[in-house]
Amino acid sequence: MAKLYFYYASMNAGKSTNLLQADFNYRERGMATMLFTAAIDNRYAAGTITSRIGLSAPATTFDATTDLGRCIADRHAGGPLSCVLVDEAQFLTPAQVDQLAQICDGAGIPVLAYGLRTDFRGQLFPGSARLLALADSLVEIKSVCVCGRKATMNLRVDDSGRALAEGRQTEIGGNDRYVALCRRHFAEALLG
Repeated sequence: MAKLYFYYASMNAGKSTNLLQADFNYRERGMATMLFTAAIDNRYAAGTITSRIGLSAPATTFDATTDLGRCIADRHAGGPLSCVLVDEAQFLTPAQVDQLAQICDGAGIPVLAYGLRTDFRGQLFPGSARLLALADSLVEIKSVCVCGRKATMNLRVDDSGRALAEGRQTEIGGNDRYVALCRRHFAEALLG
């Protein structure tokens, strides 16, 4: 039986690098994959999954209106898919996560979804919440806080490096906008 995997972590933990390595492993063995990334993530080239260490691969973009089930079924009809990999999975809608689960259960294709668990306020993203509920396997990718403890939180900072506690849930950025911290240092930073 194919499984739905959710690989989650704080910012800068290597999620995209892990995804690209998994994709390479499948393709190296002659197996077809399909990659997705969020259209909203415009930090690098559109339609490309890019890791901080310089690896990249083309991907199909998705937004809240994308029927992932249909996209995957159409591609699978043209030649068997061995795996579907989704980057920035926190931006999936709950309905899209349901579609991915159906791809596993109905078509027998494993789905590996990589994303953030929580936003800069420590709140679950809707896509991540649904993945936590439905995934057959939950895998935490570790990142490190400045103190050396496991980083689990994503602190949003302004242009001066000051912690932000208010704002839209989604604001695209990298090291210039977010700092991965342990829960204790996250709370201390918000208190000032």
